[in-house]
Amino acid sequence: MSFTLQELASMSGGQLVGDSKLKISGAASLSEATSGEITFFANRKYIGLLHKTRASAVFVPRDFAEPLAQAQVRVSNPTKAFEQVVLKFAPKPITFTPGIHPSAIVGPGVRLGRGVSVQPHAVIEDGSKIGDDTIVGAGSYIGHETIIGSTCVIYPLVTIRERSRIGSRVIIHSGAVIGADGFGFEMIDGHQEKIQQLGIVQIDNDVEIGANTTIDRARFGRTWIQEGAKIDNLVQVAHNVVIGKNTVIAAQTGIAGSVRIGQRVLIGGQVGIIGHIEIGDNTAIGAQTGVSKNISGGTWWASSAVPLAEAKRQIAWVRRVGRLFERVKEIEKKLGL
Repeated sequence: MSFTLQELASMSGGQLVGDSKLKISGAASLSEATSGEITFFANRKYIGLLHKTRASAVFVPRDFAEPLAQAQVRVSNPTKAFEQVVLKFAPKPITFTPGIHPSAIVGPGVRLGRGVSVQPHAVIEDGSKIGDDTIVGAGSYIGHETIIGSTCVIYPLVTIRERSRIGSRVIIHSGAVIGADGFGFEMIDGHQEKIQQLGIVQIDNDVEIGANTTIDRARFGRTWIQEGAKIDNLVQVAHNVVIGKNTVIAAQTGIAGSVRIGQRVLIGGQVGIIGHIEIGDNTAIGAQTGVSKNISGGTWWASSAVPLAEAKRQIAWVRRVGRLFERVKEIEKKLGL
């Protein structure tokens, strides 16, 4: 399959600069594209790769004015235009036939919507309800009285425990566990006794949960992942956490119990967040940051583990540095330096 550059420009609503009859047979990144392929440029920090690319054509921003050897398609959003072209060249998506595979186990009181596909060896417990066009992957487990909305994709080997509430258009990748008990124990007579975890997990519409991520049920009430949030692989979300709308969380982040995270928050990989704090809307947290207090807005980063007494001394020293500089300046001025 191939398209002329003019056809791609028309598809994307872009302005063509170059040979309109040029044939494009594939799409790839700046560093990987070769002759006959189209790529995209959307971030100035990749300008070096742009000038080295072997692609025949490039999607660029509308205001791009630098000379290029390659043909250009100027668009308002190069990333989105490139994605549309990639989909044209991509293989057809995998589809699943509606119905229940003979090896699946579906409880007698389960209600399935139109077009639901239940794959081999899946288990759906009694009292659950699954909306139209949802796919339950092979070997997945849906617990008692769970509700799942329409057009969801539950990939193979996902566990969704009892009474969870999942919205529509939710994607949950393999190995994820939704609704495991929260980590609740209390020291009684010298040993740890389990605190019953009686709440649920609620996941709203258009959320995506990465592979091997765990979201614990609440001690009471709910652990709540709000609309549009995106959670990467290997993330731990503890009991009674609330994650706001359109927040993005990268891999290996750990969030302790009862944390409240606002909307449109960006959390990098391996971030650790202690319990019972709040993170405000539009906050960005860099990779491997340890968050130990309420924060709101702006970009936050840094963490290093040292003995507690030393850590306290270092914090005190840092806070005195500004005053120290001022004193040094005064001394230099008196000495005529």
